Amino acid sequence: MVAPILNERDIAFWLFEVFDVEKLTRRERYQDHNKESFLAAVELGRKVAEKHFLPIRQKVDTHQPTFDGQRVSMIPEIKPAIDAVNASGLACPCADYEMGGMQLPPIVASAATAYLSAAGSTTLGYTSLTNANCNLIESHGSAEQIAKWVVPMREGRFAGTMAMTEPSAGSSMADLSTSAVRCDDGSYRITGSKIFISGGDHELTDNIVHLVLARVKGAAKGIKGISLFIVPKLLVNEDGSLGERNDVHLAGLFHKMGGRGQTSCALSFGERDGAVGYLVGEENQGLRYMFHMMNEARIMVGTSAAVTALTGYQYSLDYAKERPQGRLPSSKDPASAPVNIIKHPDVRRMLLAQKAYAEGAYSLCLFGAQLSDDERTAETQAEREQAHLLLDFLTPMIKSWPSEYGPRANSLAIQVLGGHGYINEHPVEMFYRDNRLNAIHEGTYGVQSLDLLARKVPMNNMAGYRACVAAIEATIALAKAHKNLQAFAEQLTACLAVLQTTTQSLLAAMMEKPIDLALANSVKYLELFGNIVIAWMWLKQGIAAQTGLDAARHEDDRNFYLGKLQALRYFFNVELPEIHAWSALLCNLESSAFDMEERWF
Repeated sequence: MVAPILNERDIAFWLFEVFDVEKLTRRERYQDHNKESFLAAVELGRKVAEKHFLPIRQKVDTHQPTFDGQRVSMIPEIKPAIDAVNASGLACPCADYEMGGMQLPPIVASAATAYLSAAGSTTLGYTSLTNANCNLIESHGSAEQIAKWVVPMREGRFAGTMAMTEPSAGSSMADLSTSAVRCDDGSYRITGSKIFISGGDHELTDNIVHLVLARVKGAAKGIKGISLFIVPKLLVNEDGSLGERNDVHLAGLFHKMGGRGQTSCALSFGERDGAVGYLVGEENQGLRYMFHMMNEARIMVGTSAAVTALTGYQYSLDYAKERPQGRLPSSKDPASAPVNIIKHPDVRRMLLAQKAYAEGAYSLCLFGAQLSDDERTAETQAEREQAHLLLDFLTPMIKSWPSEYGPRANSLAIQVLGGHGYINEHPVEMFYRDNRLNAIHEGTYGVQSLDLLARKVPMNNMAGYRACVAAIEATIALAKAHKNLQAFAEQLTACLAVLQTTTQSLLAAMMEKPIDLALANSVKYLELFGNIVIAWMWLKQGIAAQTGLDAARHEDDRNFYLGKLQALRYFFNVELPEIHAWSALLCNLESSAFDMEERWF
């Protein structure tokens, strides 16, 4: 069975009907672009994915990278695939022309690279993480650092990573112990260990540029004493040529449940004389700088989760249309021909749930990509500030909702295929394994929920919260102009009232009750808010779909738009009502987990 990676009609719908990306061409940065160039970039992504990544997808999954104590080895087909991404310009599609980029809007770049992510899974991480590394240095590094490190990374000669996690610290950055000592020449010597470093070592590029969080000797404890350093695998001479090996060494590879296209490494810095590092920006500002890359990575993780869910949905949908099995309960003739399984209502339920999860999640990720653009290129300062405020508030949900519901969608894809979904003859079991990591890295569901409830909601007199609610209300107002969407608009308005009651109850509890108790069910608050935000995304899609349906002249177009509206209906009728149970749990400060004692387990 040969299924398309993604649905091209969906991509066009999101870009041109839901988010109207053509209007971006009025901005100075994108005036060289038009609808045709945007579509050409998306088509390029599809072609590179189908030629270089799709044929090796299963082989990458079944042949993990190995380390013999000296070198990392992986299947040889990976390097030409990564080289093809670099050659196409899709490794840094949003970068300036003079830096080798396409100067695409991030929302268009997301659509173009979606095909690569869908076909290549984490293999694409070598280029996407490098791009994020470059973006950080361009924003916070010196001109010399940009010339020395960013230029060769943009050219594909160097790769980039971020090295934060430590064996004894995990998500707790305040407990970071990697140290840095100043040298007379202005450089530093870095000593410490990092784990779970994606792309931390390989032979795909000439060099690897690590961005490392460390504490300068004498700095304050906690997050305020953390600095950020450029620490290359190989030192670079003044003329740009490669020098000697830096004191950075691979301690071992982690072998993973999924996502096997990219190495996950334990790195040792400074086993001998200390690894040479170069300070980015100012001392003790490292975590602030790293959040530039972390927030970008969180959107990348959410996008990866959504795209993997879309890919599994597309595969299981095509399978269901072709797989004959069983008869409907209404069929009384055992000699009648079996029907394709898509005729069974429960299979349609599983497909519709996948569609609602995956398409809702990806819409949110595209919206996040658009906000990341607006905060830099919107026409007015007020618009840029508003976009920054809204994106900062939504980031925990952009990362977490797709990474929680994406694997649920992939699990349903397996179920649609039945026993065939559980074996590696079909890729849906691999999609699930690949996607399972996304709920863990770049901040777990629990970490993101604490960030949302304890920090983002009350911050700046609830400015982010109020901006989000106002944006949802603006969409509700637009939806009310469509008769067929009015009931959904009213339902979402009622859900906002539930959100407000729940939020005020929790904020009061945080002031009056033990803070650990008040935050004990923060994941349910994230899920409640997340479902409302996804309902918002579906209402946005519903407006575009209803508009398209009203103007549709062809049956295929009508069916496409009716499918969108049915997914909206499913999400509002089946998924969204769960927030009422979660609200009751949160407002009552349900405490069974909080009260549970260790000795009772």
